[in-house]
Order: sequence, then structure tokens, then C-alpha cells
Amino acid sequence: MPLRIVAWRQPLDFLLCYWHMPDMNPQGNVFLIGPMGAGKTTIGRHLATLLHKQFVDADHEIEKRTGVSIPVIFEIEGEAGFRRRESAAIEALTRDRDIVLATGGGAVLLEENRRVLKERGTVVYLQADIETLVERTRRDRNRPLLQTENPRGKIEELLRQREPIYREVADVIVDTGQRAPSGVARDIAMRLKALSTDENTER
Repeated sequence: MPLRIVAWRQPLDFLLCYWHMPDMNPQGNVFLIGPMGAGKTTIGRHLATLLHKQFVDADHEIEKRTGVSIPVIFEIEGEAGFRRRESAAIEALTRDRDIVLATGGGAVLLEENRRVLKERGTVVYLQADIETLVERTRRDRNRPLLQTENPRGKIEELLRQREPIYREVADVIVDTGQRAPSGVARDIAMRLKALSTDENTER
């Protein structure tokens, strides 16, 4: 099979490394979890290119299926209604193969979501400090949970609640604060390769 050059600016040995990288799991999926503003969508696109996989954003898929935005779903059905739709989307999307899936910040709240993420792929937790999360989300009006008088306080509250769950579910943890998305993606790719090598050695 001829070599596909996917990013000519990267060193050739780096590209060759990932061209031959074995799958970390039978379905070859990578699932990104983490808080709002961690960079799951942007980093996910870079990572999918590096790993020659399809990128999928769970929130975008939900909007595509319903024909309305996430804020509208929250307004009509509330958070509980959105979580049901999110869970259905995750159940369907995680059955695909060779995808990099960016999940919503609260996707890990439901036990069923955590189970399918762990069973059907390698879970990567993208973490970032509060200052970074606040800065990245402060102009975003598409995040219903942050439409409050104190968005920073809400982010801190959500992180206190969800941080232990992110860590529990994750196979890999990567910090994204003050880093270029392409650099974070390369870091993740290297860690996934190391994880795959370790698993193959144990066998």
C-alpha cells in the first residue's frame, strides 16, 4: 500500500511511526472526554488526521439528528432530555470503527455512557486549568450550562463534580492548557502508541 502523506510539515519519521501503529482496541476507536473548553473538537480533528481515522463530534451529531442547536434542546427538554439524546448518540456512534470521537463535557455522568466508552475504545481525558477553560468558553453562547451570571463559578462547580469521573474512565490523561492543538494531538498519538505497545507486550 503506498504511503499517504497527511501532513508534509511533520518529520517523516513521525508520520511513519503512526502509519504502522497497531490499534489500541479491537474497534480502533479513540474517545475524547473532558470539560467544556478543553479542546476536544479542535484537538480531535488533528488527532484523527495523525491516526488516519474519521473524526466525529457527538454534539454536532445530536444537532444533525434533531435539526436544532444544543441550546434549543436544553430550552425545550431540559438537561435531562438532552442527556437522554446524548446517551443514544454515544451508544450509536461508539459502534463505529476507527473513529476519534469528541464527547460533551457531561457525557461521563451516566454510567451506561462510561461503560460503552470503556468497552469500545481507548478513552483520553483532556484536562486544562480553570483559567484556560474560562478564557476558551467566555464568548461561546452555545453552552447552555454556562449562561449564568457567574460562568467561572459554574465551571469550577462542574469540574469538582466531574474531575474524579474523568480520571476514573480515562486510559490516558493529557494536559491541553496553553498548548497548540497540533502539539497536544502529537502527544496523545505518542501516548496511545506507548499504551498499545505495553498491551501487546503483556500478551
